Amino acid sequence: MPAANNHTPTAELPAGRPGFLASGIGTALFSSAVFGLSGSFAKSLLETGWSPGAAVTARLTGAALILALPAAWALRGRWHQLRDNWLTIMLFGLIGVAACQLFYFNAVARLSVGVALLLEYLAPVIIVLWLWAASRRRPRLLTSGGTLLSLAGLVLVLDLTGAVKVDLVGVLWGMAAAVCLAIYFFITARENDTLPPIVLASGGLLTGAAVMWLAAATGLLPMAFSTADTTLGPWTTPWWVSLAGLVVLATVLAYTSGIMAARALGSKVASFVSLTEVLFAVLWAWLLLGELPGAIQLLGGVLIVGGVILVRVDELRAPAPAAAGERAGVPASPLEHANDVEPVP
Repeated sequence: MPAANNHTPTAELPAGRPGFLASGIGTALFSSAVFGLSGSFAKSLLETGWSPGAAVTARLTGAALILALPAAWALRGRWHQLRDNWLTIMLFGLIGVAACQLFYFNAVARLSVGVALLLEYLAPVIIVLWLWAASRRRPRLLTSGGTLLSLAGLVLVLDLTGAVKVDLVGVLWGMAAAVCLAIYFFITARENDTLPPIVLASGGLLTGAAVMWLAAATGLLPMAFSTADTTLGPWTTPWWVSLAGLVVLATVLAYTSGIMAARALGSKVASFVSLTEVLFAVLWAWLLLGELPGAIQLLGGVLIVGGVILVRVDELRAPAPAAAGERAGVPASPLEHANDVEPVP
């Protein structure tokens, strides 16, 4: 992204520049909404005898197969893009897809789901701290406030009350999942016009599926399937309905739109918007599983959205990375470039 001219007023914009919602927030919220469906669809399968590993493996495999054809169409005549970007695809599939889910499920095996998810969603804090260390500049006040506000809201949404079992190994697994999630945002936020998002999603899911099958073959991941009917809200449906929802909605659409959003917003903002996935998951569980969210969870959702707005406003007010680096006497960091993929407002 070219650096902005320090003397050019922000009001002098070319016609048709995207607004607040059109610049990626809407896409990011849609991605969070469909990602949030995964919990309800997966739970309906798990309750009939599916193992978590089997559900994840089926999810990734089915999504990879569905995206293979449109990805091939997007690559027609440009197959060299796979060779040029093979490392990005492998890292995305290995770390952002397979490892992140494997580490999360290992954390769930030793901790409550709420604690494991909270640990994984420390990724935004990791991103802020990493950018701080790389640029040697402290986060601005609004970013720091948004970090604390979003994490406080996440705690309320998860409603971590009562006795919580804390296992050191489980905590380490959860932190490993958080690191993978942070890397996922950095990978997907990289400005790369030569690799269509659908190709990155398809290649990453295919890589992730291969890793999951390998883990199952080595005995690391237990696999158990079931063809019993599932329950979604008031409806009793065949098992493949829940699996189709998990694959098509919560994976194909979720990953593709998530990559598009991360490229539009940058890693830091996209990671904060992704926190709303927890709120969407609660709402979907209410509609599909009859789990009504409590007042404290709704309050947490408000805090999460407030934190996202603070970080977004801070991004919009921030000077261009190159200009800021010149004023500070240091070169712009590549991580900052990844964090500011959005057009200069």
